[in-house]
Amino acid sequence: MNWITNYVRPTINSLFSRREVPDNLWTKCDECGTMLFHRELADALNTCPNCDHHMHINPRKRFEALFDGGIFTEISVEDAVMDPLTFKDQKKYTDRMREARKKTDEHDAMLVAEGDIGRLKIIAAGQNFKFMGGSMGMYVGNAIIAAAEAAVQRKCPLVLFSAAGGARMQEGILSLMQMPRTTVALQMLKEAGLPYVVVLTHPTTGGVTASYAMLGDIHIAEPNALIGFAGSRVIEQTIGEKLPEGFQRAEYLLDHGMLDRVTHRLKMKAELVSILRMLMKETPPIAGDLPAPDEEPKVEVSEPEEAKA
Repeated sequence: MNWITNYVRPTINSLFSRREVPDNLWTKCDECGTMLFHRELADALNTCPNCDHHMHINPRKRFEALFDGGIFTEISVEDAVMDPLTFKDQKKYTDRMREARKKTDEHDAMLVAEGDIGRLKIIAAGQNFKFMGGSMGMYVGNAIIAAAEAAVQRKCPLVLFSAAGGARMQEGILSLMQMPRTTVALQMLKEAGLPYVVVLTHPTTGGVTASYAMLGDIHIAEPNALIGFAGSRVIEQTIGEKLPEGFQRAEYLLDHGMLDRVTHRLKMKAELVSILRMLMKETPPIAGDLPAPDEEPKVEVSEPEEAKA
C-alpha cells in the first residue's frame, strides 16, 4: 500500500498535470542581463525597466501604443518587382525574402498607417529591423512615396520611425535609387507646408541616414540609438584617429546639434502630440485627453422699447 501511495500515485499525477512551459516567457536584456517577464516587457514597450535599454519593437506594436486607442488603418503600398537582379549569395534573394516574411509576418520592411494621435490625424511609417535589417529596397521607397502622397492628400503630418542597416544589397543600384525617390516625395510635403517628423531608432545607418531619415523638420531619437552613415571602424581607418566615446550615439549627436530631442519610448507619444499640434498651429493638448471646455454662452440683453424711443 505504501508503494502505491508513495510512488505510483504521484507518478500518475505528475504525468497528467505536467505543463509545458513556453520558451518565450522570459527575455534577457542585452545591456544589463536582467531576465524580464514577457508581459512586463510588453507593457514597457520593449524597454528594460532595470537599465532603460531600448530593444527592438516592430512597427505594429509601436503603432498600437502610438495611435489613440491603438486603432489605425494600414495604407496599401505598391508592390515591387521581386528579385530584379536574380541575386544570390549564400542564399537566393527570393529565399531570404520568404524567410523574412515568415519570421515577421510582414510583407516587407516598412509599414504605413493612418490614424489619430492626440485627436490629430497623422500618417505614420515604421521600419521593421527584424525584416532583413530594415534594409531600404524598392518596396521601402514605394512605402515612403505612398505615405507622403497620403499625407498631402489628407493634409496631415507624416511621422517616420527609421530603423535600418542601410540600402538592400540584393537590389543593388535599384535600392540606391530610393534615396532620390524618397527625397523628391518628401519635397511634396514641404511644398504643401506639412510637417515631417523623423524618430530615429537603433540603428539608423547607411543610405537611410543619408536620405529620408535626416530630412525631417524635427528629428527625435530614442536613447542610445546608433545613428550614422559609415561604421566607426571605417571612419577611424579613414581619418587615422580614435573617435570620441559615444560617437554616433543619440546623446552625442544631440550635444553636437544633429538632433532636436532624445526622448524615451514611453514618453514618445506625448512628445509627438505636443510637437505636431504646435507645427499644425492647433491648440495645446489637453491633460488627460479631455475635450476643451465650451465657451460660456453669451446672453444678449435687448434694450426696452421705451429706451429705444
